[in-house]
Amino acid sequence: MTTDFLLDRARNLWVELAVKSVQFSSLDGVNVAVSPESQLCPPLWTGIVVLGDAGIVTVPSGHIAEQMAGPARKLSRAELVDADRLREVLPVLDVLGPASLFYLDRADFQPVHAGAAVEEVPRDDDGLAALLARAGEEDAGESGLEDITSPAYVLRDGDDLVAAAGYRAWPQSVAHLSVLVAPDCRGRGLARTVASAAVARALDAGLLPQWRARPHPSKRVALGACLSNRQPACGS
Repeated sequence: MTTDFLLDRARNLWVELAVKSVQFSSLDGVNVAVSPESQLCPPLWTGIVVLGDAGIVTVPSGHIAEQMAGPARKLSRAELVDADRLREVLPVLDVLGPASLFYLDRADFQPVHAGAAVEEVPRDDDGLAALLARAGEEDAGESGLEDITSPAYVLRDGDDLVAAAGYRAWPQSVAHLSVLVAPDCRGRGLARTVASAAVARALDAGLLPQWRARPHPSKRVALGACLSNRQPACGS
C-alpha cells in the first residue's frame, strides 16, 4: 500500500468527521468549512487537521470563518498547528493539542515479539476496570481505553493486569488505538507489546490503524510498536 493511498484513506475519515463538505487541498492554503456539528473538535471550537501537505479547518460560525480565512490562506501547514503562532494572529481563548496522527499498513508493520504472553480479554473484563483505576483519572481518560470496541490485549503481573491495548471502530474502516500501562510498570516496553497485538488484530480485520499521540512518551510507543520502518502519514 502506498503512502498516497494511506493518506487518502486517512483524509477520507477526517472529511467525514468534518460533517460539512470540505476537501484536503495542497493549493492556495487550507480549506475552511462552517460546520457547527464538526467532530474534529468539541462543540463551538475550531478544528484543524493537517495530513501530509494539506489540511482542513472547521469553524462553528460564519463570523469565525471570516477570522480564520486570512490565517488559513497565509500560514504554512506547520504554523496552523502551532498554538503560539496562532495566538499571534487570532484571538485564541484555549487550545486542545496539538497531537500527531500516525497510520500504517501491513507491509510496514513490524510486530513486537516479547517474552511475555499477551492475552485477549473482553473489553468489559474486571481487570481492565482495575487497571483504569490504578492509572488514575487523567491517564485513564487520555488513554481512551474505556471506549474501545475491540477485545483488549493485556499483560499480567500475577493476577493483575499491568498493560492493555485495544481500538475503537471509527468511520471509514479506521481502528483508533488506545493503550494504558500501570504507572509503576512503565518504561519496560509493555505498551509496545500490547499495542502491537492490537494493531495486528486491526490489520487482520482489514482496518486502518490510527494512533493519536501527544509528544513523548506516547509518540515513542506509536513509532516503536507500529511504524518502525517509516511514518506513512502524520497530522496534528
